Amino acid sequence: MGLAGMISGGAAGAMANAPASAVWTRTSQVLKHELGEATFGSWLGQASLREMGDEVCLVAATGVARDWIRRYAWRRIGELWTQHDPMGRRLDLKSRLEVDSVGAFSAAMPPAAANALAVAPTIFEVEAEVAPVAARQGRLLGLQERFTFDTFVAGPANEFAYSVAQRVASWADGYFNPVLFHGPYGFGKTHLLNALAWAAIRQEPSRRVVYLTAERFTSTFVKALQDRQTAAFKDELRNADLLLIDDVHFVAGKPTTQEELFHTLIALVEDGRRVVMTADRSPTEISEMEPRLRSHLQAGLVCGIEPADRNLRLGILQRKLATLAGQGGFRAEARPEVLQFLADRFTDSVRELEGALNTLVARVGSQLAALTLDDAQSILRPHLSCNERRVTVDMIQKLVAEHYSLKQADLISERRARAVARPRQVAMWIAKQVTTRSLPDIGRRFGGRDHTTVLHAVRRIESLKSEDAGIARDLDVLLRKLRG
Repeated sequence: MGLAGMISGGAAGAMANAPASAVWTRTSQVLKHELGEATFGSWLGQASLREMGDEVCLVAATGVARDWIRRYAWRRIGELWTQHDPMGRRLDLKSRLEVDSVGAFSAAMPPAAANALAVAPTIFEVEAEVAPVAARQGRLLGLQERFTFDTFVAGPANEFAYSVAQRVASWADGYFNPVLFHGPYGFGKTHLLNALAWAAIRQEPSRRVVYLTAERFTSTFVKALQDRQTAAFKDELRNADLLLIDDVHFVAGKPTTQEELFHTLIALVEDGRRVVMTADRSPTEISEMEPRLRSHLQAGLVCGIEPADRNLRLGILQRKLATLAGQGGFRAEARPEVLQFLADRFTDSVRELEGALNTLVARVGSQLAALTLDDAQSILRPHLSCNERRVTVDMIQKLVAEHYSLKQADLISERRARAVARPRQVAMWIAKQVTTRSLPDIGRRFGGRDHTTVLHAVRRIESLKSEDAGIARDLDVLLRKLRG
């Protein structure tokens, strides 16, 4: 008996006429529980359902997401869809680019899936969204048009900073003042500051926004001193409704510049104007910063941005690939193993991560979808060799053993207990990723094992890291430690 037959009266009729979006909502709720929030959010959180008549299509955000869904979740999706859809409609799977290029389906509402890794469906709309006047104002300030909230990929590492920036940009009351975002280079601070500026200009075009780097603040101030134009310089900044200064740590060790910045900060805050800055570390760690200035920066909201986790790095790659594909006129697709390799190899800087993808696109262009993992590694090998310290299998074994509270001897022993076998597979996978050793050579260093054992371990971890959030976190932590 079908599902509709089990429900009596009006409930059965309502179920029989259930829209496809309602069926997908029920299906996705089960999937989210089975796959976990992180995995579901990364690959299915941005999928939408499109239908026309009896035709229904699940539209993945990217070709990479489509391939992952087909490989790891499509069978289960089919089972759940059949279970929840009394009308027996056939469900197809396509990427957004495939659907948009043929116009075969009309868009339906996407599922309500809260996900920190939020990749916006369209990313080439800066000019459409920014009014011409605001766009001109932003360009005069030196803002980069590609750095908006729409193109910022949020995740656990930066979601608090992201929400704070949005609140400040909305000109809402109850904000902290000043706000300081800090984190090492390549973590998205400049992107966030530009995005905040664009949004603030769009929201209130009549308000005065000033954006500049600390280096420009310094050079402009020095020139004003030389030209005896300090009064004009002060008026320019202290009449701002929102002052944004990037890389404020640059003024450390420059007493006169710090003095001027301190008085500018005090004047703006006391007058109810907003101030947002970025730095490469927290104020307490900027030893050469004048104590009064450091104290006032700490008096507001000091917001750290952490390194991007693996899911966030994958989301950034998908977003960057879509941007490059739109600019180059090719399909936004790459093999999942290639993007996963990039996400696992470039863990310390979003800038380096995007740079690696830029390198691949520059070399192969529209053929990126056909690029194999070996080809990608070959193209990036010179870049990798100059950016990584030498890592040995012995170092990997010691680190993995310590992480899992084992002895290094356990990893090369004959023990097959899961508590030892899984860490051993992790160590083999890392050795394949970050050393130049061949599979047989790696096997020999793990107690004389055959290369097929190493290959099985590599494939097993490749599969698990997409399904098991714990394994993904372990790999992320271990790779970071190995690279210092």
